[in-house]
Amino acid sequence: MTAAIITLTLYFVLSHFGLYLIFKKANLPAWKALVPFYGTYISIRLIQKPVWWIAVYYIPFVGFIVWVGIIVELLKHMGILSYWEHALGVVFTPFYLAYIGLSDQYQWKGHQFVQDYQKSKSREWADAISFAVIAATLIRAIYIEAFTIPTSSMEKTLLVGDFLFVSKVNYGSRIPNTPIFFPFAHHTLPLTESTKSYSELIELPYARLPKFQPVKRNEMVVFNFPAGDTVVVQHQNQTYYQMIRDYGRKKIWNQFDVITRPVDKRENYIKRCVALPGDQLQIKDAVLFVNGKKAFRPEGMQLSYLVKTNGGGFNREDFLDRDITEVRNTQVPNLFEMHLTDENLEYIKSLRQVEKVELASKKLGFYDDGRYMKNPIFPNTDTTSWTEDNFGPINIPFKGEVVDLSLENLPIYEHIIRNYEGHELSVKDGKIYIDGEERNQYTIEMDYYWMMGDNRHNSQDSRFWGFVPEDHVVGKAVFVWLSIDPNRSWGDLNKIRWDRLFKLVHSEDGAYQKAERN
Repeated sequence: MTAAIITLTLYFVLSHFGLYLIFKKANLPAWKALVPFYGTYISIRLIQKPVWWIAVYYIPFVGFIVWVGIIVELLKHMGILSYWEHALGVVFTPFYLAYIGLSDQYQWKGHQFVQDYQKSKSREWADAISFAVIAATLIRAIYIEAFTIPTSSMEKTLLVGDFLFVSKVNYGSRIPNTPIFFPFAHHTLPLTESTKSYSELIELPYARLPKFQPVKRNEMVVFNFPAGDTVVVQHQNQTYYQMIRDYGRKKIWNQFDVITRPVDKRENYIKRCVALPGDQLQIKDAVLFVNGKKAFRPEGMQLSYLVKTNGGGFNREDFLDRDITEVRNTQVPNLFEMHLTDENLEYIKSLRQVEKVELASKKLGFYDDGRYMKNPIFPNTDTTSWTEDNFGPINIPFKGEVVDLSLENLPIYEHIIRNYEGHELSVKDGKIYIDGEERNQYTIEMDYYWMMGDNRHNSQDSRFWGFVPEDHVVGKAVFVWLSIDPNRSWGDLNKIRWDRLFKLVHSEDGAYQKAERN
């Protein structure tokens, strides 16, 4: 945080020093450049731009576009017309303004000089493209971003092939941790497997702009994958921590490339927020309970069922029409595993060839069998026998909560203390040490959330890796603007799901409830 504050302070001090020198060359009282707000106003009047530029300048992040415009126009008025020199001025503003202010090579040319300058067609295109890239990058980073749904974890609420917009302003736009990055790339440069698309030269602490609303229970939220802080490059679809549990740390580090990522560059996930800070959550036989009551059950929620038939087959077109897309043969003849909504469950039961349908629920202790992954369910230890269908109860931590620590419950809070809130954690001789001090209590520093997919038996979510910290929350899913069915050919008129175009994501979620702190 200290480095970020020093960097920003130097940026603005040096930038205004450059303005001070330019004001002198423009025969203006140079001291005006050093007066907050007033110096900006004088700069805009000096380049003869409309007064509304001032209002826009102070809109968070949009104001950066105005700042770029001010710099470019000042350079033009100093006789600097080259595209690349303008680019240098924008990227290295504090140093470049000071340089031209101190150099005798550059003098104030005035507004008439700028008016007489005629751009070439290629230059007009270059300026237009540059403006579009800067504007789109800022909008994407701060206001609204387009996402696609690549997996079926939210079926049948959100479908594979849905294209949706996510608002970042509802929960308060998060200031990027890594503000230096390649436009339109998340964490990896295009056409590469592991080349970073961002620089860690400047890393800013967690901060948000004012929010319009808090995260509400049952909203669909985009967030950075909490377990994505460390990544095995060759197996990015698996969590590093599960691979460590399955194969051992030494083997993973010796055989693969392991990298770390800052919070804002971790993979983006979208799930339903089913529990808020202060809630208590439990799952019994695949039924979710929050604060002791049955939780909201989305209309499109799916569960896995074992379907026994008499040997008769199924009609593929009927399945496509009903959007039954996850059907798997088992090793038992005439036994299928299907992921079904309540409506499709009744349809399957009504078929003459179906003899028996039962929920494929995992009982407590299912993963105790060594044939399966090692401790895949949070808190990922041998101390519980929880499964994705029988889980908890567990309390969702909230900011300011004081929790008692013991060796038994430490696995629940370990990631919070060490990874999310940045403290040193160790256990010596049966005692817990935080930042070198023996502790039996800990005060939670952030709010946390519990996220689950609507496709409950085909979703990697909080049941596997735990709480989602508030600083990982990206935004709120708003609406689907396009939906393409991957199971249909392009010659099929139903390839585009016409009924989903411009569909509001939150129109069918039911009433929201406020969190109640226990």
